[in-house]
Amino acid sequence: MTIEMLWEQDDPDAVLRDRFGFASAEAVGDWVTSVVERQWGLRVESPERVVMSDRNALAWVRRGDERLLLKWSVAPDRFERLTFAAELTAWLGTLGLPVSAPVPTLAGEVQVTSAGISMGLQRVIDGGHLDVDDADQVRAAGATLARLHDALRECPLRSSRPEVLSVPAPLTEQIAGWVTSDPSTLSPEARDVLGQLLERAPADLPPVQIVQGDYRAANILCAGTAVVGVLDFEELRLDHRIGELARSAVMLGTLFRDWEPVPESVRQQFLDGYQSVRALTDEELHWWPVLVLWYSLALVPPGDDPNGWGRAATEVLEHTAR
Repeated sequence: MTIEMLWEQDDPDAVLRDRFGFASAEAVGDWVTSVVERQWGLRVESPERVVMSDRNALAWVRRGDERLLLKWSVAPDRFERLTFAAELTAWLGTLGLPVSAPVPTLAGEVQVTSAGISMGLQRVIDGGHLDVDDADQVRAAGATLARLHDALRECPLRSSRPEVLSVPAPLTEQIAGWVTSDPSTLSPEARDVLGQLLERAPADLPPVQIVQGDYRAANILCAGTAVVGVLDFEELRLDHRIGELARSAVMLGTLFRDWEPVPESVRQQFLDGYQSVRALTDEELHWWPVLVLWYSLALVPPGDDPNGWGRAATEVLEHTAR
C-alpha cells in the first residue's frame, strides 16, 4: 500500500498518525476494509493507495473487478458541506451528467458521519485528467460546464442548506475590495486598468446560482475527446455563471503540484465550448475580460514565480488594455 500526500510536503506517515489517528499503513487498511463492509455491506481488498490532503483522505480499493474510492474527512466544520455536496452530486447523477455519484450506504445515505469522521464511497471513473493541449478536450470541458450550470440552476436542494450557501458580494465590490487590500503583486498599470474596467462594467447580470467551485484539470476526467467525470463538488458555492467560467478558464490547467497558467488560445477554446451549449448575455461577455484579468492578477504569487503566473498576467493585461 502506498501512503502519500496530495500536494503538501509533510511526511505522510506522520500525517497519517497525527491528523488521522492511524499508527501504520496496516491500521488504516484494516479500518478502510471494515468501514466499507459495515456501512456499505461490501467486502473489499486492502487499499492499493491512500492519499491525504489537509484533513481529508482518499483510499482506492477493489471489489473483484470493480474499483472504488473511499473519501473521508476529520474536519467537523466541513461535514455539512460534504453532505450537501454528496446529495448534489447524487442528484446530478440522476440527470445523466458525468459526475462521480456516491454509492448509498446500507441505510441509504450518500454521506455518513460516524465517530467524528464524515465519509462517502464512489466508483472510480476510468479516464485521464484534462489535457489543455488538446483543443477538443478543452472545448468539451467548456460544454460540460455549461450543462452543469444549466442543471445547477434548477437544483431543488438549494433551499435545504442555507448554512452552506452564503450569498457573495457583488462582483464590483469583490474586485474593488481586492484592489484596496493593496496586493504586493498588483502594478500601478494593472490597478488603473482594473479601475477603468470596473467603471464600465454592467450591473445587470443573471442572478447567482450554485456552481461547482473548483472546475479545473485536476477535477475533470476525459476519455478521448469526451468528459467522462467531473470530480469534487466540495467547493460548491453561489456565484454568477460568468464568475466560475472565467475563474475556471484561468485555472484550467492546474493539477495537484503542477500549477501552470494556460495561454489565451486555451481560454478561448474553453469559452467557445461553453457557448456551444449556452450563449453568454451581452453583460456576461462584458464581464469576461474583467474577470479573466482579475483572476490572472490574483494568482501571481509574491516572491518566486517558477510557473510564470506573473508573465501570464502581464500578457492578459496587455491584451485587455488594447
